[in-house]
Amino acid sequence: MNPLNRIPLTGLRAIEAVARLGSLSAAAEELGVTPGALSQRISRTEAQLGRPVFERTGSGLRLNALGRDMATRLSRGMAELSAAAMLADPAQDDLLNVSVAPLFASRWLIWRLPGFTAAHPAIRVRLEPVSRMVTPGIGGVDVGLRVGRGDWPGLKTEKLLDQRVMPVCTPALAERIRQPADLLNLPILRENDQLAGWREWLAPHGLDPESIPDGPVFADGGLCLDAAISGQGVFMAWETLASDALSRGQIITPLPGRSGTGDSYWFVTASEARRKPAIARFRDWLRTELAKTARDWPA
Repeated sequence: MNPLNRIPLTGLRAIEAVARLGSLSAAAEELGVTPGALSQRISRTEAQLGRPVFERTGSGLRLNALGRDMATRLSRGMAELSAAAMLADPAQDDLLNVSVAPLFASRWLIWRLPGFTAAHPAIRVRLEPVSRMVTPGIGGVDVGLRVGRGDWPGLKTEKLLDQRVMPVCTPALAERIRQPADLLNLPILRENDQLAGWREWLAPHGLDPESIPDGPVFADGGLCLDAAISGQGVFMAWETLASDALSRGQIITPLPGRSGTGDSYWFVTASEARRKPAIARFRDWLRTELAKTARDWPA
């Protein structure tokens, strides 16, 4: 007997969602059920399988060895099922679901999106701003925009642009900066106590990142940028994050030079993505817009 005859697809879908998202609450939100209902569904599925898939710990569900093996295959299978269902839906032909980090969406992408709409009025773009990684091909997501090294197994990755950073501050604060060492005499803005990009920028100037002074701490890079605009200190900003504030003159780069972080912007799709013309058009437009940002603020 085919085991699928006795295991409901909803149960397998529940296991895959928890495995992929890492928590019961996130999976419940994606599937549109309560965490309690999802927990019961998983327990019933484990009973039908005859073996547990998760370990119950104080911090939540954790895949056991069987669960890890199943999750890899279930993710591939769910992606295929989702793609098959979309083939029958003509309304999806010109709808592009894009998963993107909220900060990149709000500080860069949303302001340029009208240009894409004007060039391609038949294509509807729906942004899904989430901080967690979302796998294209699952849950209706066509495209993921990610920053990293491009090493996401099972996905098709296309590099759009290398990520570069540079220090930014107000023109008034910049008057106190004549050389790289002067930065170490000013408040340094931090995102959650992190100093992302500083090591890469300081190293070519022979400066030790350990000597960076204290400064205000904020929850995300957007607040750090706003703090820089308000004159609270110096922020090591991504080119894309800071480009519009730079063009408006709200902040400036007090010293020349951009430094690569080793990360890049990637256009990510399922390895067996449906051939959807809107995907290629959006990718080409993104590549052009990101390149324009880099040209506007050269190294």
